[in-house]
Amino acid sequence: MNLHQFRFVQEAARHNLNLTEAAKALHTSQPGVSKAIIELEEELGIDIFARHGKRLKRITEPGQQVLKSIELIMREVGNLKRIGEQYSAQDSGTLSIATTHTQARYVLPEPVAKLRAAWPKVNLSLHQGNPDQVARMLIDEIAEIGIATESLANYDELVTLPCYEWEHVLVLPANHPLAAKERLSLEDLASEPLITYHPTFTGRTRIDQAFAQRKLEPRIVLEAIDSDVITTYVKLGMGLGLVAEMAVRNLPAQGTGDELVVRPLGTLFGKNVTRVAFKKGAYLRNFVYEFAQLLSDRLQRDLVARVMRGEHTDYEL
Repeated sequence: MNLHQFRFVQEAARHNLNLTEAAKALHTSQPGVSKAIIELEEELGIDIFARHGKRLKRITEPGQQVLKSIELIMREVGNLKRIGEQYSAQDSGTLSIATTHTQARYVLPEPVAKLRAAWPKVNLSLHQGNPDQVARMLIDEIAEIGIATESLANYDELVTLPCYEWEHVLVLPANHPLAAKERLSLEDLASEPLITYHPTFTGRTRIDQAFAQRKLEPRIVLEAIDSDVITTYVKLGMGLGLVAEMAVRNLPAQGTGDELVVRPLGTLFGKNVTRVAFKKGAYLRNFVYEFAQLLSDRLQRDLVARVMRGEHTDYEL
């Protein structure tokens, strides 16, 4: 048995048993993938996959155990590569970051710039997606560190730590009647056309839950993943925007005419926690620890190392 066979089995499972897609991901041929899997099955004396003709239909019970072992083996192979990189070229390499659009656009520029200044030979690769895609990129080892508000803590394969808290704000023209109201209510918002995030992004879950608990149905006239898109349509008069506070730090609390202003909504929707995540058992290089600390001074190397060893699971913000 060899690592190629392990990788082929792993990719077949990741691509829902579609060997054509697995072969594309591996830059090889479909017959080659099929042959390698069969050879491994013959060597182990079990069927990893149940078949209908030449098609893979499901993973067998022993196949589930084989996949768990392969996952461990491939994770440690990745760790060996990172250990080699750490000690053969301690000040260089590539840091792959998986995150959402909001984090990439409004939160990461400063820590990324600081990391580049401190580690000029380190290249960065930024992968954007929704929170579940961020988690999957970590699990599949496409990225070493992930940053998102939703979902990361829901995956057993990941180690997560809270990074920072934030709240939603209302973006509206300064001459809108709600801009002059001292205390906003959910009823106020439910009576207006609203523009906010897609349900899988940027704390949208809290918004939906708050309205549902009050048995209110908000008029969501537009959903987007980009805060700039939301504010653009607010400027056009399409509705009022519900966005993350870090996306509109440049907007004032007061203004005149149709100038956009912001109102905090933490009392209505509560606080959101953006989390940092790593794959369990992964070996983290020095610049990964430093980048975590640049994201939040709470994420000291000692804390992250203890979490990765399973000695500590969380802390309160």
